[in-house]
Amino acid sequence: MTADADVLARALSADTPLTWVLTGDSITHGLVHTQGGRTYAEHLHEIVRGELGRVHDAVIDTAISGWRIVQILEDFDRRVATWRPQVVTLMIGTNDCSDGGVFPVIGPADFALSLREFVQRVRALGAIPVLQTPPAVDVPNAPERGRIAAFAQAVRDVAAAEDVILVDQFARYDELGGGGVPWGLMNDPFHPNAAGHEALALELATVLGLDPAGSRVLPKLRADVAAARLD
Repeated sequence: MTADADVLARALSADTPLTWVLTGDSITHGLVHTQGGRTYAEHLHEIVRGELGRVHDAVIDTAISGWRIVQILEDFDRRVATWRPQVVTLMIGTNDCSDGGVFPVIGPADFALSLREFVQRVRALGAIPVLQTPPAVDVPNAPERGRIAAFAQAVRDVAAAEDVILVDQFARYDELGGGGVPWGLMNDPFHPNAAGHEALALELATVLGLDPAGSRVLPKLRADVAAARLD
C-alpha cells in the first residue's frame, strides 16, 4: 500500500467532504462509445455519493476527447486546480502513443516526464494523485497506437517512482481478454463500450478500496462484465 492509499483510506473514514476530479482523454470523457450507458466516472459517482453515502462529496469529470498529457498540463488550472480537489485520477496514453495524426510523435520517456510533472502539480495542490494505465487496444485495427504497451509501462514506472496509487487498467483488460483484446468490452479498436466502462469502474473501485457494505452496484457490474466477456 502506498502512503497515498493510507491517506485516502483515512479520508474515506472521515466526514470531511472530498472533491474527486477524473481527467484524461475520450475514454474518461465517455462520449458516444457507451451508447447511452454510464461511463466509469458515473459509476464512481454512484458508488461514492450513493452507496458510500458521501453525499457532500463531488465527483467531477473534466476529460476531453482527443487530448494528450501535454494539453492537460497546459490547461491544468481548468482541468484540475480550479476544483480544489482532494483526489485526482488521470487516465492518459491512448492518444499520446499514436504516431499518426497532427500531433508531434513523442516517446515513452517524454510521456513519463510529463506524467511526473502532473503528479507533482497535483501534490502541490494538497491532493492525492491516482494514475491509470489506458485499457488495451486492438493494434491490428489501430496500428498507429501500436506502442500503447510501452506507454502503459511508462505510467507504471512513474507510479512506482513517485509512490503513486496505480490502477492498471491495461493489465486488467489483458486479463479479461485472456491475453488479447476483450472484444465484448470494446466499441471500436480503442474505446471501451458500456460494459468496458463497468470493468474500468470495478478496477478503480477495487484499487481505491471502495467496497460499500451490501453494495448492489458492484455485483451488477461484475455480472455485466462477466457476461460481456462471452460476446
